[in-house]
Amino acid sequence: MEDAEKGVQSLLSELDDIELRTTLSSAEDKNNAIMTINPGAGGTESQDWAQILMRMYIRWAEREGFKVEIVDLLQGEEAGIKSVTLTISGQYAYGYLKGEAGVHRLVRISPFDANKRRHTSFAAVLVYPEISEDIEVDVNEDDLRIDTFRASGAGGQHVNKTSSAVRLTHLPTGIVVSCQNERSQLKNRSVAMKILKARLYALKKKEQDEKLDSFIGEKKDIAWGSQIRSYTLQPYQLIKDHRTGYETGNVNAVLDGDIEDFIKEYLLFRKEKKQTPA
Repeated sequence: MEDAEKGVQSLLSELDDIELRTTLSSAEDKNNAIMTINPGAGGTESQDWAQILMRMYIRWAEREGFKVEIVDLLQGEEAGIKSVTLTISGQYAYGYLKGEAGVHRLVRISPFDANKRRHTSFAAVLVYPEISEDIEVDVNEDDLRIDTFRASGAGGQHVNKTSSAVRLTHLPTGIVVSCQNERSQLKNRSVAMKILKARLYALKKKEQDEKLDSFIGEKKDIAWGSQIRSYTLQPYQLIKDHRTGYETGNVNAVLDGDIEDFIKEYLLFRKEKKQTPA
């Protein structure tokens, strides 16, 4: 009897996966994902929130069997992070994560406030598809400014004592990307170039059909009224997606990477929205 129940649960899980895959019809959905997280105004409080989100996505990706690399990380002075760029590698990584693009709002009693007041923090998540090698994105070397610097994060004596980190500035568009994850300056430049090409590709698609939202979500101000999801820890516990209406009170599980239901609800919501006549 127990084996039969396990078989049913396994079958239901497979059916869920198949249902989700039917929502991923864009050519880029199968690609790896490049994710950036930036805190909004609010200093340490928002920077801590950005780090919590980074951990959430890393935990989710590891659960799903995806490979995660922190390509570029800028730590906050007291706590949290000022920015991070992640690469999440695996089949359909971009397709699953594209719905996470947008502003995420946190409401909690601040651990940095001696008076234990409730604070609201914001962080913006952007998601790009990694461009496969068969898609050509031309980058003129004359259009690039290349800077090297010492990596600021952990990585051993070699990383910290040599200028192995690389920052690329694409002068025509003003796009800036950097990588300090690898020990070799050559490898860091290669990874940074890959991210730059992904961002230029997204920009090119916008110019062609003005549908950049399908790649990185709406880039709104990181503030009130623009959030896609709210995470309330006090005075009650509730996480709600404002696009789909889906919500849960199990906030600890979600912040520990259990975001499958939010991803599923959003993908099904998008599919239904596309099928509904205007």
